[in-house]
Amino acid sequence: MIKVQIFNIQKFSIHDGPGIRTTVFLKGCPLNCMWCHNPESINKNIDILYDKEKCTLCGECIKKCKRGALKIIDEAVITDLSKCMFCGECAFYCINNARELVGKEYTIDELIQEVKKDMSFYEESGGGVTLSGGEPLLQIEAVLKILKKLKNIGIHTAIDTSGYIPFENMLKIIDYTDVFLYDLKIIGDDKHKKYIGVSNALILDNLKKLSNLDANINLRMPIIEGINADLEDITKAIEFIKQVKIKDINILPYHDIAKHKYKKLGRNYREDIMKVPTDKKMQIIKNMFEKEGYNVKIGG
Repeated sequence: MIKVQIFNIQKFSIHDGPGIRTTVFLKGCPLNCMWCHNPESINKNIDILYDKEKCTLCGECIKKCKRGALKIIDEAVITDLSKCMFCGECAFYCINNARELVGKEYTIDELIQEVKKDMSFYEESGGGVTLSGGEPLLQIEAVLKILKKLKNIGIHTAIDTSGYIPFENMLKIIDYTDVFLYDLKIIGDDKHKKYIGVSNALILDNLKKLSNLDANINLRMPIIEGINADLEDITKAIEFIKQVKIKDINILPYHDIAKHKYKKLGRNYREDIMKVPTDKKMQIIKNMFEKEGYNVKIGG
């Protein structure tokens, strides 16, 4: 039986496609964006979030761990991932809620039953279900089955994709996807490798191919001061976008509200490099795109 690994189901979402939506966040991502606001999505398997500030070192989690995967080191409870079975007992018995397991397997039918609970909201608002991540198209077989079932019961579908996947995965689901929310982060390949970890050649090529098939594409561009907010970067992005059939663009100002997650995952967050763009800067960028005839929205 095919199952799908999910780390969040967000109800009443208004920023991930048209209308009121349920956004399903799938685990696993091939990118490592420095500013990722869902760092718990990158690992395809279950993650453990540990809040050292809440932990009182009571040792209850250590007592409950049957595999001996936990020990106190330097005033923190450290998990030996080679021993951990991700059973969740340590989180369940943590009286201070300092530990949290992120990731849960659903069968396709279980997920469909969950999103169907909001059918009335989809119908009244023109909304539906968005599969996001992570990169949802990494779990392509599960995603294909989900989309087919959603379309069979008349639910509008959206895929939020990084584009860094085999194009064959897009071809498999194109007939069951009403809109692609396609992320375009950085045009310059060297910058893309520096801040995201991979070349952007596949992403740009897939966007061209998807456009040539007349797919409904809504382009989404994060704007991060210090990374890709220079007007030269925006000009290069516009020149590329002119090559594809795009009308709607969302420019998304960077925020740092997820930095606490990095600390809980034991990862470094480079807030010294990334800055929030000013409202004035966002309006300048919006005007640049609108001058070329694009429908542009800040945020959402």
